[in-house]
Amino acid sequence: MKKLILILLITLNFSVFAQKEFKEGVIYTKITMNSDNEQMKASFAMLSNLSTTTYFKGNKSRTEMDNPIAGKTTSIVNNDTKEMLVLMDDPMLGKKFMKKSIAVSEEELKDIKVTPNGETKTVVGYECKGYDVVTKQEGIELKIKMFVTNKILAQEQYSAMLGGKIKGFPMYMVMDVKQEGMPIITTMEVTEAKKETVDDGKFEMIIPEGYSEIQIPSEK
Repeated sequence: MKKLILILLITLNFSVFAQKEFKEGVIYTKITMNSDNEQMKASFAMLSNLSTTTYFKGNKSRTEMDNPIAGKTTSIVNNDTKEMLVLMDDPMLGKKFMKKSIAVSEEELKDIKVTPNGETKTVVGYECKGYDVVTKQEGIELKIKMFVTNKILAQEQYSAMLGGKIKGFPMYMVMDVKQEGMPIITTMEVTEAKKETVDDGKFEMIIPEGYSEIQIPSEK
């Protein structure tokens, strides 16, 4: 009986900790990609074990992804200045950077549709509310099913680009997009979220030596 009570206390303590609101820490996310297109599916099979590490503090975040084939990508978001810096160290393209504004205009807000879908999902101890999102990024329509917790107050690029229409951090997302007519489904799921002190230097928008700018064509 004592052992059963101890296990119950540990479980309850974990639940209380997991639901505690925090503004600074690290989040680990796994990513899987799929497609009905056989050529795309074969490409995604080569990108196995994709994962990201997100450091956040207040209105700033830094997300890092490293893969032997895709290379290393780092995105830094500052929601105070409404800026995002993306650094790519790609085996094919080399070292590239892109710096852009994430400010959303009133006109762009009209094209962002966020609908609560009434669904809930528990991810690593956090109860999350479901939303259906339809938006455009770089001229491409993006459909997202997103499960969000308001216990983790972290800014990241998806939330920032929705113009504040969703408050909280997405713990589970399924993104549906067509690129050059080919369907791509990307699933992102948080595997761990922990509170810890993060150095301010991680959020500095400094372009390292040896990086050249890459331009993304705007929608016409």
